[in-house]
Amino acid sequence: MNNRLFLHTVLFALVLHAALVRSQQLTIQVASGKPIVLTRADIEALPRSKATTGASGSSTTFEGVTLKAVLERAGVGFGESLKGKQLAACLVVEAADGYRVVFALPEMDPAFTDNQIVLAFVRNGKPLDDKEGPYRIVIPDEKRMARWVKQVTILKVIDVE
Repeated sequence: MNNRLFLHTVLFALVLHAALVRSQQLTIQVASGKPIVLTRADIEALPRSKATTGASGSSTTFEGVTLKAVLERAGVGFGESLKGKQLAACLVVEAADGYRVVFALPEMDPAFTDNQIVLAFVRNGKPLDDKEGPYRIVIPDEKRMARWVKQVTILKVIDVE
């Protein structure tokens, strides 16, 4: 009987671990190819970025990576390659609850703006909690927080024709 209980405990732990790993993944869909799934390790391997904001009345520091770096990892071009029809491409950011917002690709490109959009996974030195994370969009210079998407799960690059 103890062996059976042990087996059930191990199986439950494996299922729970698989669900946790899956919840830490980020899917990126680009118009020209199949979806790319980045793990938490893939995202944390990108160059880090910090954003300190005064939103909600107190100073908060978010850490993560730039949204541009994540998209580049998926093959999206910026800089000199972002021109012509590609200037009409946009990014749809989707949350676990279905909330969606849109960004024009030039909003993330240092060749067009000094503003930075961060895909955060740390807030004030601690990982984002379940209500906010595992990933959150942070835009320090934006006046309204309407595009600060919580629980980001999917990034879709859409070509507008």
